[in-house]
Amino acid sequence: MEPAHGLEELRRRAADCTACDLYKVGTQTVFGEGEVGAEVMFVGEQPGDQEDRQGRPFVGPAGRVLDQALVDVGIDRRRAFVTNAVKHFRWAPGGRGGKVRIHKKPTAEQVKACRPWLEAELEVVRPKVVVCLGATAAQALLGRAFRVSTEHGQWVEWPYEPMATATVHPSSILRAPDDDARRVAYAGFVADLALVAEAITGD
Repeated sequence: MEPAHGLEELRRRAADCTACDLYKVGTQTVFGEGEVGAEVMFVGEQPGDQEDRQGRPFVGPAGRVLDQALVDVGIDRRRAFVTNAVKHFRWAPGGRGGKVRIHKKPTAEQVKACRPWLEAELEVVRPKVVVCLGATAAQALLGRAFRVSTEHGQWVEWPYEPMATATVHPSSILRAPDDDARRVAYAGFVADLALVAEAITGD
């Protein structure tokens, strides 16, 4: 991909992306959101239903979990850039006569097709820390052998300059089977993000 001048130029180019077939089913490209020079970049899997409709990342239920966790660890959302490994929503029709859009995991080919956009975001934003949220983002950036279940909350060596780590995707907390399980999962998520907060504040 040719170098782009800033995030707005990247966003404009990504809006017309047809590198994979997801542009046919997604409402729109959901590009990253935040400022150039943001200290931390959060990378999720793909937009969800609300993100696809609004054209903004992490504005649905999982985004609210992330927002609360950032408050709990003292990271200002305005100091963060949020994006996804895949920029279109992959879904299948579900209940209510097919009107409910059910999330489907993106394929390896779809992740690969979006990789240039993610690398361009990294190049332009130049964060101090990159946080992969969930397995899809972690394996896209840190290698297919990476396992969030055993390697979360640790600094990882990778080919790029920012420090890198991974944790669960906040949507996994919402899928926990009961309140106790959600509390435990959320506490682990916050503990992983506390590592990030320490790195960007220098405390």
